[in-house]
Amino acid sequence: MRLSSAPGRTAEQAAGKQEHPIRLTGERIGHGRQARSRVLITILCFAMLYALIGVRLTQYGLESEGTVASIGPADKLMASRPDLVDRNGEVLATDIRTVSLYAEPNKIVDPDEAIERLATVLPDLDVRTTYRKLSSSSRFQWLRRQLTPRQQSQILALGIPGIGFRPEKRRFYPGGPTASHIVGHVNIDNKGIAGMEKFVDGQGLGDLAAVGLTVDETLEPVRLSLDLRVQNVLRDELAAAMQRYQAIAAGGVVLDIHTGEVLAMSSLPDYDPNNPVEALEKDRLNRMSAGTFEMGSTFKAFTTAMALDSGKVRFTDTFDARKSIRIGGFTISDFHGKNRVLTVPEIFIYSSNIGTARMADVVGIEAQREFLTRIGLLTRLETELPEVATPTQPKVWKKINSITISFGHGVATTPLQTAVAAAALMNGGKLIEPTFRPRSRDEAAKFAEQVIRPQTSEELRQLMRMNVEQGSGRRAEVDGFRVGGKTGTAEKVVNGRYSSKVRFNAFLSAFPIDDPQYVVLVIIDEPKPEEGKHYATAGMNAAPTVGAIIRRSAGFLGIKPVFGNGEAVAGLTY
Repeated sequence: MRLSSAPGRTAEQAAGKQEHPIRLTGERIGHGRQARSRVLITILCFAMLYALIGVRLTQYGLESEGTVASIGPADKLMASRPDLVDRNGEVLATDIRTVSLYAEPNKIVDPDEAIERLATVLPDLDVRTTYRKLSSSSRFQWLRRQLTPRQQSQILALGIPGIGFRPEKRRFYPGGPTASHIVGHVNIDNKGIAGMEKFVDGQGLGDLAAVGLTVDETLEPVRLSLDLRVQNVLRDELAAAMQRYQAIAAGGVVLDIHTGEVLAMSSLPDYDPNNPVEALEKDRLNRMSAGTFEMGSTFKAFTTAMALDSGKVRFTDTFDARKSIRIGGFTISDFHGKNRVLTVPEIFIYSSNIGTARMADVVGIEAQREFLTRIGLLTRLETELPEVATPTQPKVWKKINSITISFGHGVATTPLQTAVAAAALMNGGKLIEPTFRPRSRDEAAKFAEQVIRPQTSEELRQLMRMNVEQGSGRRAEVDGFRVGGKTGTAEKVVNGRYSSKVRFNAFLSAFPIDDPQYVVLVIIDEPKPEEGKHYATAGMNAAPTVGAIIRRSAGFLGIKPVFGNGEAVAGLTY
């Protein structure tokens, strides 16, 4: 039987069963291409997203930590402070990072429970104050500033809602009390409130913080004139002297006579600036610049310089010291009187009150007052340190005032400015304001003021050396360094009257006296006689303390000892 095709049907149509598979294959290919495109687009989007994140993270990593932002008082971050370093780059003060605890009272569920849990980590927490803060309607309250890492970790473990931590900075003083009165300290907000810390704020840093701007970046260190090695020596010897002589206080300064730089200055008792609350104790006063004292016979150096510089007294002149001076109901006598006519060098060496008073009388009251003002002993000292006292003097200078002032009673000045005035006597007659910042000789020469003749300065150097060789300063001698100096033993006022049993001692020195480079001044307040000795005068305690300071610090200051043949010893270590 033969089959025939339907009318109008082609062979390809007859093979219709092959048409469908071809169409399905084409659709499958199209859908596959679309899927791959979507996957590629998705991968590309994720790649771009991660690339963007990577770029931003890289930017954050490369950016300086410093940011400047205006922020509200409640959120104020602590501004960075520049490091304070000594003249050799040793760190005296620096910032360290810490955290402080705060609360958001509107997020505190149960103030009582929060306080109870916080007290397990902070047992000294003030419960009443903290409850008042947590119950307030404010959005921010400080609870505890400057936590330790352990305290932060323990509080985090408590998981108290509404409690958080804010990064801050804390000032750290590696040397502790070593140079506390010079370096000063900051308050809880890292603002300088004493010493050079306060000075730095006064140079613009404080103004920045006052307007709500914080700078969280590394600042250039502020270099001070101090030599930390000499500072350590000075403080160590003063502490030993306080203990040895059972004194209530002691102080000292090492001053460069050509630049006015303070290389070291210490006042004991001092305090640890890492715990600045100690500075509030009344006996922690910076006696060297913020305390005024009658400097006793050290003033005879200035009276002698005044007399010689006036031209009315010559180095070879003599004065009658056989009898005491009686004036205004007072008797002026000598501690160990020679009861004879004395030359000017003898008056200085024997520390004669009578002879010094007669020299002052030759010069006259007004000229004496003018000279002491000119040399900087009667006006407030100008320097970077904020804690500087103003000297006291009689409102009206009478003859009795002139006499007592000539040997160091009746005028109270700061030990620092006594050292500064002494530097003028030693350096050729130029008065240079002291500084706690590095300064070159050329810079100092720009504002140095000639206050006495160079010849007077040379004569004073001779007298200072003679006093150490033959007089009350013998215990300050240091072999090889030719020390010159003048003792001062001042009676203190007790119940309105001078007491011969309570003394304020000082030794004013310079070395090496042939070509002086440094002034060293030591004060000892109310020393007692050493065991087995009967006297507690300056020659017995302040002078040997100066000698010990010079012996230990001369090498650090670059001064080489010179012995009999006049040659310095090279390579000597200290």
